[in-house]
Amino acid sequence: MISLIVQERLLGFVLGASVVGVAVLEQHRAIYRSISAQNQAPAPPEVKALLDRRKSNVDFAHMWNKAVDGAFGPVISALSSRGW
Repeated sequence: MISLIVQERLLGFVLGASVVGVAVLEQHRAIYRSISAQNQAPAPPEVKALLDRRKSNVDFAHMWNKAVDGAFGPVISALSSRGW
């Protein structure tokens, strides 16, 4: 009969090898998918999506500027009234 220590080591080896095998298999699949995706012709970008993205960036910048002005406006007023 195999000792308990040998059984534990054998179980650990089998579990470790199976986990590493699955990880390597998934990495190979991901590599092959990325290679096949690169070989396909890229789809043309949609103009509307680009315009929407630009509009959202402008809206975000406007909201950011309003928030900064609202937060630091009183401080700037106080400093400018003192001649800074």
